[in-house]
Amino acid sequence: MDVTKHNSDAWDKKVDEGSRYTQQVSSETIKRSKAGQWEISVTTEKSVPRDWFPEVLEGLKVLCLASGGGQQAPVLAAAGANVTVTDISKKQLEKDEMVARRDGLSLRTVQGDMSDLSGFEDEYFDIVVNPVSNLFVKDVKPVWKEVSRVLKNKGILIAGFTNPLLWIFDDNQERKGILDVKHSIPSSTLDYLPKDEIQDYIKSNNTIEYAHTLEDQIQGQIEAGFVIAGFFEDDFGGTRMIDNYIRTFIATKAIKLNF
Repeated sequence: MDVTKHNSDAWDKKVDEGSRYTQQVSSETIKRSKAGQWEISVTTEKSVPRDWFPEVLEGLKVLCLASGGGQQAPVLAAAGANVTVTDISKKQLEKDEMVARRDGLSLRTVQGDMSDLSGFEDEYFDIVVNPVSNLFVKDVKPVWKEVSRVLKNKGILIAGFTNPLLWIFDDNQERKGILDVKHSIPSSTLDYLPKDEIQDYIKSNNTIEYAHTLEDQIQGQIEAGFVIAGFFEDDFGGTRMIDNYIRTFIATKAIKLNF
Protein backbone atom coordinates (compact mmCIF):
# COMPACT_ATOMS: atom_id res chain seq x y z
CA MET A 1 0.00 0.00 0.00
CA ASP A 2 1.00 3.63 -0.44
CA VAL A 3 1.60 4.63 3.19
CA THR A 4 2.31 8.27 2.29
CA LYS A 5 -1.04 8.60 0.51
CA HIS A 6 -2.81 6.80 3.33
CA ASN A 7 -1.32 9.07 6.00
CA SER A 8 -2.02 12.13 3.88
CA ASP A 9 -5.71 11.23 3.81
CA ALA A 10 -5.62 10.38 7.52
CA TRP A 11 -4.21 13.80 8.38
CA ASP A 12 -6.82 15.50 6.23
CA LYS A 13 -9.34 13.60 8.36
CA LYS A 14 -7.65 14.87 11.55
CA VAL A 15 -8.10 18.43 10.29
CA ASP A 16 -11.79 17.79 9.76
CA GLU A 17 -12.02 16.32 13.29
CA GLY A 18 -10.20 19.27 14.86
CA SER A 19 -7.22 17.38 16.28
CA ARG A 20 -4.97 19.35 18.64
CA TYR A 21 -2.14 19.19 16.11
CA THR A 22 -4.25 20.86 13.43
CA GLN A 23 -5.12 23.96 15.49
CA GLN A 24 -3.57 27.09 13.99
CA VAL A 25 -2.06 29.82 16.18
CA SER A 26 -4.08 32.91 17.04
CA SER A 27 -3.68 36.41 15.64
CA GLU A 28 -2.49 37.46 19.10
CA THR A 29 0.33 34.91 18.88
CA ILE A 30 1.34 36.33 15.50
CA LYS A 31 1.20 39.87 16.87
CA ARG A 32 3.56 38.91 19.70
CA SER A 33 5.83 37.11 17.26
CA LYS A 34 6.12 40.20 15.06
CA ALA A 35 7.15 42.10 18.20
CA GLY A 36 9.95 39.62 18.88
CA GLN A 37 8.13 37.58 21.54
CA TRP A 38 7.95 34.35 19.60
CA GLU A 39 8.27 30.70 20.52
CA ILE A 40 7.49 27.36 18.90
CA SER A 41 7.27 23.73 19.97
CA VAL A 42 8.49 20.65 18.09
CA THR A 43 7.22 18.18 20.70
CA THR A 44 4.03 18.41 22.76
CA GLU A 45 4.30 20.81 25.69
CA LYS A 46 7.72 22.48 25.92
CA SER A 47 8.89 25.38 23.79
CA VAL A 48 12.18 25.14 21.92
CA PRO A 49 14.85 27.18 23.76
CA ARG A 50 15.39 30.50 22.00
CA ASP A 51 19.16 30.00 22.11
CA TRP A 52 18.74 27.03 19.77
CA PHE A 53 18.02 29.62 17.07
CA PRO A 54 20.26 32.36 15.70
CA GLU A 55 19.74 35.62 17.56
CA VAL A 56 18.19 37.20 14.44
CA LEU A 57 15.86 35.29 12.10
CA GLU A 58 15.32 38.16 9.67
CA GLY A 59 16.01 36.96 6.12
CA LEU A 60 17.05 33.41 7.07
CA LYS A 61 15.66 30.61 4.91
CA VAL A 62 13.69 28.20 7.08
CA LEU A 63 12.11 24.90 6.04
CA CYS A 64 9.29 23.76 8.31
CA LEU A 65 9.40 20.05 7.48
CA ALA A 66 6.26 17.91 7.87
CA SER A 67 5.04 20.90 9.82
CA GLY A 68 1.66 21.91 8.43
CA GLY A 69 -1.17 23.03 10.66
CA GLY A 70 -0.61 26.76 11.01
CA GLN A 71 1.64 26.48 14.04
CA GLN A 72 5.43 26.71 13.59
CA ALA A 73 5.64 28.22 10.09
CA PRO A 74 3.49 31.34 10.64
CA VAL A 75 5.28 32.16 13.90
CA LEU A 76 8.71 31.97 12.28
CA ALA A 77 7.47 34.00 9.29
CA ALA A 78 6.15 36.64 11.68
CA ALA A 79 9.57 36.68 13.35
CA GLY A 80 11.12 37.64 10.02
CA ALA A 81 12.26 34.36 8.50
CA ASN A 82 11.79 33.41 4.85
CA VAL A 83 9.64 30.32 5.49
CA THR A 84 8.73 27.32 3.38
CA VAL A 85 6.45 24.72 4.94
CA THR A 86 5.99 21.24 3.52
CA ASP A 87 3.58 18.51 4.59
CA ILE A 88 1.85 15.46 3.11
CA SER A 89 -1.56 16.84 4.09
CA LYS A 90 -3.15 19.43 1.82
CA LYS A 91 -5.59 20.46 4.54
CA GLN A 92 -2.78 20.97 7.04
CA LEU A 93 -1.04 23.30 4.58
CA GLU A 94 -4.30 25.17 4.09
CA LYS A 95 -4.11 26.04 7.78
CA ASP A 96 -0.76 27.79 7.19
CA GLU A 97 -2.14 29.58 4.15
CA MET A 98 -5.15 30.73 6.15
CA VAL A 99 -3.00 32.21 8.93
CA ALA A 100 -0.79 33.91 6.33
CA ARG A 101 -3.81 35.55 4.69
CA ARG A 102 -5.40 36.47 8.01
CA ASP A 103 -2.29 38.09 9.49
CA GLY A 104 -0.50 39.44 6.42
CA LEU A 105 2.38 36.97 6.37
CA SER A 106 4.53 35.75 3.51
CA LEU A 107 5.26 32.02 3.44
CA ARG A 108 5.36 29.24 0.85
CA THR A 109 3.56 25.89 1.11
CA VAL A 110 4.64 22.72 -0.71
CA GLN A 111 2.80 19.40 -0.44
CA GLY A 112 5.24 16.52 -0.29
CA ASP A 113 6.88 13.62 1.55
CA MET A 114 9.54 14.41 4.16
CA SER A 115 11.67 11.55 2.81
CA ASP A 116 11.94 13.18 -0.62
CA LEU A 117 13.00 16.82 -0.75
CA SER A 118 14.16 16.64 -4.37
CA GLY A 119 12.16 19.78 -5.13
CA PHE A 120 14.60 21.81 -3.04
CA GLU A 121 18.15 22.81 -3.96
CA ASP A 122 21.28 21.55 -2.24
CA GLU A 123 22.42 23.69 0.71
CA TYR A 124 19.54 26.16 0.32
CA PHE A 125 18.14 26.47 3.85
CA ASP A 126 19.68 27.94 6.98
CA ILE A 127 17.36 26.13 9.39
CA VAL A 128 15.09 23.08 9.21
CA VAL A 129 12.36 22.70 11.85
CA ASN A 130 10.86 19.22 12.07
CA PRO A 131 8.22 18.69 14.79
CA VAL A 132 7.26 15.16 15.84
CA SER A 133 6.28 13.56 12.54
CA ASN A 134 8.86 11.03 11.39
CA LEU A 135 6.79 8.31 13.07
CA PHE A 136 4.72 8.44 9.86
CA VAL A 137 7.58 7.19 7.63
CA LYS A 138 8.82 3.61 7.56
CA ASP A 139 12.52 4.52 7.35
CA VAL A 140 13.75 7.66 9.09
CA LYS A 141 17.32 7.65 7.77
CA PRO A 142 16.40 9.07 4.32
CA VAL A 143 14.74 11.98 6.13
CA TRP A 144 17.99 12.91 7.90
CA LYS A 145 19.97 12.55 4.67
CA GLU A 146 17.59 14.78 2.73
CA VAL A 147 17.60 17.40 5.49
CA SER A 148 21.40 17.37 5.46
CA ARG A 149 21.45 17.84 1.70
CA VAL A 150 19.17 20.89 1.69
CA LEU A 151 20.85 22.57 4.68
CA LYS A 152 23.80 24.91 4.30
CA ASN A 153 27.07 24.07 6.02
CA LYS A 154 26.64 24.93 9.73
CA GLY A 155 22.88 24.97 9.17
CA ILE A 156 20.63 24.00 12.07
CA LEU A 157 18.18 21.10 12.34
CA ILE A 158 15.68 21.29 15.20
CA ALA A 159 13.77 18.01 15.36
CA GLY A 160 11.17 16.43 17.61
CA PHE A 161 10.52 12.70 17.68
CA THR A 162 9.04 9.95 19.83
CA ASN A 163 10.95 7.88 22.35
CA PRO A 164 10.23 4.31 21.17
CA LEU A 165 9.50 3.26 24.76
CA LEU A 166 6.02 4.72 24.20
CA TRP A 167 5.24 1.88 21.80
CA ILE A 168 6.36 -1.09 23.88
CA PHE A 169 3.16 -0.83 25.93
CA ASP A 170 -0.30 -1.98 24.91
CA ASP A 171 -2.01 1.33 24.16
CA ASN A 172 -5.50 0.23 25.15
CA GLN A 173 -4.26 -1.16 28.47
CA GLU A 174 -2.24 1.97 29.21
CA ARG A 175 -5.36 4.08 28.83
CA LYS A 176 -6.99 1.86 31.46
CA GLY A 177 -4.11 2.51 33.86
CA ILE A 178 -2.16 -0.69 33.15
CA LEU A 179 1.36 -0.64 31.75
CA ASP A 180 1.54 -3.92 29.84
CA VAL A 181 4.79 -4.47 27.91
CA LYS A 182 3.69 -6.09 24.68
CA HIS A 183 5.49 -4.78 21.57
CA SER A 184 9.04 -4.82 20.25
CA ILE A 185 10.99 -2.02 18.55
CA PRO A 186 11.21 -1.30 15.63
CA SER A 187 7.61 -1.94 14.68
CA SER A 188 4.48 -0.33 13.28
CA THR A 189 0.86 0.04 14.35
CA LEU A 190 -0.09 -2.65 11.82
CA ASP A 191 2.25 -5.10 13.59
CA TYR A 192 0.20 -4.70 16.78
CA LEU A 193 -3.06 -5.82 15.18
CA PRO A 194 -4.45 -9.32 14.62
CA LYS A 195 -4.29 -10.14 10.92
CA ASP A 196 -8.06 -10.12 10.58
CA GLU A 197 -8.22 -6.52 11.88
CA ILE A 198 -5.57 -4.93 9.65
CA GLN A 199 -7.82 -4.17 6.69
CA ASP A 200 -10.49 -2.66 8.92
CA TYR A 201 -7.85 -0.43 10.52
CA ILE A 202 -6.63 0.70 7.12
CA LYS A 203 -10.17 1.38 5.92
CA SER A 204 -10.86 3.43 9.07
CA ASN A 205 -8.35 6.00 7.76
CA ASN A 206 -6.31 6.12 10.97
CA THR A 207 -2.64 6.99 10.65
CA ILE A 208 -0.07 4.23 10.22
CA GLU A 209 2.80 4.92 12.60
CA TYR A 210 6.32 3.50 12.96
CA ALA A 211 8.35 3.07 16.13
CA HIS A 212 11.95 3.86 15.18
CA THR A 213 14.94 2.93 17.30
CA LEU A 214 16.82 5.68 19.12
CA GLU A 215 19.86 4.59 17.13
CA ASP A 216 18.11 5.46 13.87
CA GLN A 217 16.85 8.73 15.34
CA ILE A 218 20.10 10.01 16.87
CA GLN A 219 22.92 8.07 15.21
CA GLY A 220 20.97 8.51 11.98
CA GLN A 221 21.42 12.27 12.29
CA ILE A 222 25.13 11.85 13.04
CA GLU A 223 25.60 9.58 10.02
CA ALA A 224 23.91 12.22 7.86
CA GLY A 225 26.57 14.77 8.82
CA PHE A 226 25.13 16.35 11.95
CA VAL A 227 26.63 17.08 15.35
CA ILE A 228 24.10 16.97 18.21
CA ALA A 229 24.27 20.31 20.04
CA GLY A 230 21.10 20.31 22.16
CA PHE A 231 18.65 17.87 23.73
CA PHE A 232 15.50 17.90 25.86
CA GLU A 233 12.60 15.59 26.70
CA ASP A 234 8.86 16.22 26.83
CA ASP A 235 5.63 14.36 27.65
CA PHE A 236 1.86 14.51 27.21
CA GLY A 237 1.51 17.13 29.94
CA GLY A 238 0.30 14.65 32.52
CA THR A 239 -2.66 13.46 30.47
CA ARG A 240 -1.29 9.92 30.00
CA MET A 241 -0.39 7.39 32.69
CA ILE A 242 3.06 6.91 31.23
CA ASP A 243 3.86 10.56 32.02
CA ASN A 244 4.22 9.48 35.66
CA TYR A 245 7.22 7.34 34.74
CA ILE A 246 9.06 8.74 31.75
CA ARG A 247 8.98 11.49 29.15
CA THR A 248 8.29 9.96 25.76
CA PHE A 249 9.20 12.78 23.40
CA ILE A 250 12.66 14.04 22.48
CA ALA A 251 13.91 17.18 20.79
CA THR A 252 17.40 17.64 19.39
CA LYS A 253 19.33 20.55 17.99
CA ALA A 254 21.83 19.38 15.39
CA ILE A 255 24.35 21.32 13.33
CA LYS A 256 25.43 20.23 9.87
CA LEU A 257 29.19 20.24 9.46
CA ASN A 258 30.96 19.56 6.18
CA PHE A 259 34.20 17.91 7.28
